[in-house]
Amino acid sequence: MARDYYEVLDVERDADDKVLKKSFRKLALKFHPDRNPDDPEAEAKFKEASEAYDVLSDPQKRQIYDQYGHEGLRQGGASPGFHDVEDIFSQFGDLFGDLFGGGRSRGRRGGPRRGASLEYGMRLDFMDAINGVKKDIEVPKNATCETCTGSGAKPGSKPTTCGTCNGVGEVIQQQMFLRIRTTCPRCAGKGKVITEPCGSCGGRGRTRITEKLSVTIPPGVDTGMQLRLAGKGEAGDSGAPAGDLFVTVQVQAHEFFKRDGYDVYCTVPISYPQACLGTQLKVPTVYGEADLSVPRSTPSGKVFTLRGEGITSVSGRGRGDQHIQVVVEVPKSLSPEEEELLRRLATHQDGKVAGKGFWRDFLDKITS
Repeated sequence: MARDYYEVLDVERDADDKVLKKSFRKLALKFHPDRNPDDPEAEAKFKEASEAYDVLSDPQKRQIYDQYGHEGLRQGGASPGFHDVEDIFSQFGDLFGDLFGGGRSRGRRGGPRRGASLEYGMRLDFMDAINGVKKDIEVPKNATCETCTGSGAKPGSKPTTCGTCNGVGEVIQQQMFLRIRTTCPRCAGKGKVITEPCGSCGGRGRTRITEKLSVTIPPGVDTGMQLRLAGKGEAGDSGAPAGDLFVTVQVQAHEFFKRDGYDVYCTVPISYPQACLGTQLKVPTVYGEADLSVPRSTPSGKVFTLRGEGITSVSGRGRGDQHIQVVVEVPKSLSPEEEELLRRLATHQDGKVAGKGFWRDFLDKITS
């Protein structure tokens, strides 16, 4: 079972970005593969710390984790899910470069770069978010060129080793007592140059396409949640994996139901006699109708709770509740019979109502 991410980084639950980064740097320095060669346990701790930092340093992922834990991240498609150490170096390369100042992590900057991750905003109908839905989307992105399979070189030719950096991707400049390592200006850090570029992509190794994807939205998603589609982002350099696609959900408001987390709220009108004498109602829920018992002498504004009739958690574990506020509805017009009955009721309760004797009653009060 995965450990709590705050426990992994040894920070409080209200830790800010500065504290998170400091703790992660400390753990990365301790368990980095370069300092622990052929040590599976250290590599596992390195991955664990990286996943914890990936989640807690991202406000949206952190919110999901704080509310729903590891299962919420997995169901919502926001789990970091690093495939191997290479993924971690790709995402946090700059941070590791700062830590170690060169060696393995810095050298990777000169190697193939992973593709950029993309974000797609998806608007969902309220009920689709409640019940889950499958959506077809179109995503414009850079994909691997089919002609050169991403190499950028004309078919039949190959990229050659850069003569400036000898394939390292970086050059060292001597300035007085300082040795400064910079990206090779000729190959832009790739270590290879293309002498015969591909005619389809112009040597870039990528072409612009629009990919059609089918996205399965799990039940219970809410605004701000993200689903991660691994490898569906932009293509990387030749030999490097593609980035990921993050689908960010925006749920539209409903005309009747209101949502707060996994709880649902609505208002149901009842008549004055029903409030006084009690009644049995069929009330709407997000999953259909449910029975509600309204007891005698129920005041207008009273809220009843139907346990387990709210929204299913994205983790699949339990549902929220539905809260129903009953409001006494005043009719806009009355038949003569209804008006007479109400006047008789008012008289019986020794109440004063407007009518033919209203002004006379009013004058009697101010002159007595």
